[in-house]
Amino acid sequence: MATAAGTVIVDRAPGCLCVLCGLPAAGKSSLALGLLGAAAQRGWRAAAVQYDHLIPDRAFRTLAVEDGGKLEDMHSEWKLHRQAVLQCLEQVLRQPVEVMAEQPSSSRINVDAWKHCIKALLRPEGSSEERAPLLFLLDDNFYYPSMRYEVCQLARKCSLGFCQVYLQCDLESCISRNQNRTTPVPTEVIVDMVKRLEPPNPQKNPWEKQSISLNTTESLSECDVKKVMDLISSALRNPLSPAEENTDQKEADRLKCATSVIHQADQASRRLISEAMKTARETRLSSDHMRTLATQLNETKATFLQNLRTQILEEVPFMEEEDIDVELVVKRAVAIFDDKRKEILSRIINNHK
Repeated sequence: MATAAGTVIVDRAPGCLCVLCGLPAAGKSSLALGLLGAAAQRGWRAAAVQYDHLIPDRAFRTLAVEDGGKLEDMHSEWKLHRQAVLQCLEQVLRQPVEVMAEQPSSSRINVDAWKHCIKALLRPEGSSEERAPLLFLLDDNFYYPSMRYEVCQLARKCSLGFCQVYLQCDLESCISRNQNRTTPVPTEVIVDMVKRLEPPNPQKNPWEKQSISLNTTESLSECDVKKVMDLISSALRNPLSPAEENTDQKEADRLKCATSVIHQADQASRRLISEAMKTARETRLSSDHMRTLATQLNETKATFLQNLRTQILEEVPFMEEEDIDVELVVKRAVAIFDDKRKEILSRIINNHK
């Protein structure tokens, strides 16, 4: 392909998307630095895709908090920024020509940070490293499987290798390291993330089979870097194939999941209502107060189940090859109903007194 003198291009080559996930200050950036050096020694072209550099600071401040019992993954604006990172990666992978001269495909990405990110992937025209593997190290918390699955989807779409490294580090160490950073993450954000973080689980999610965990409470070692490089090499040898869409089956699976969750949540909430009515009788509530209690509890249960069904059918990310943990979903949902049940019971008993 003819290009102007001095043009820098990226050709299609074997590639891998490697997700580095874990709490803030768990050591992801330090590991990425070690992997970049190891990749260079093997003649690979590698880049660290650091989300906190590519996404503007204001976007991270839009993270939502628990509101009225409903916990949103994140603000929609932040989701768009995350998706923009993957869109820019796909742009490089699908149209790897004169990348240096191009701006990111999205205005949501920091231009200077993006150019710095891809600079290591570029090779001068005529370079002998035409088939040198491409390695992208995606450095972010990735605390939900749905976040990591988006990367897996891109790997499939582009027939790339895919693997994950979970950096397991205790909360106290992360907080201590974070406080020594130039721009530390608020401690409450780290504490909250511990509650949400769901490490890779190959037994539950087959698409996470190429995953390893590293204990990073202590310093990273050369052995740790070697383990990850071996994982990446395996992923490079076994690229994913584009998955065929099967909308009907996915919707059927979603409905099956919703039915199971609702059935179990209904049974659990019925038991909780029975317990509340028993407690009310033991406090010798009047007949009128008992009827009011039963009515309010049943109305609350009906609304609770309807909202739960809507969330599963319309809002919960549903990923092929991932088995939804029905028991966990039911447990979390019923805990919300139980709080409302206790509130109603307490209010009516106090009114009776």
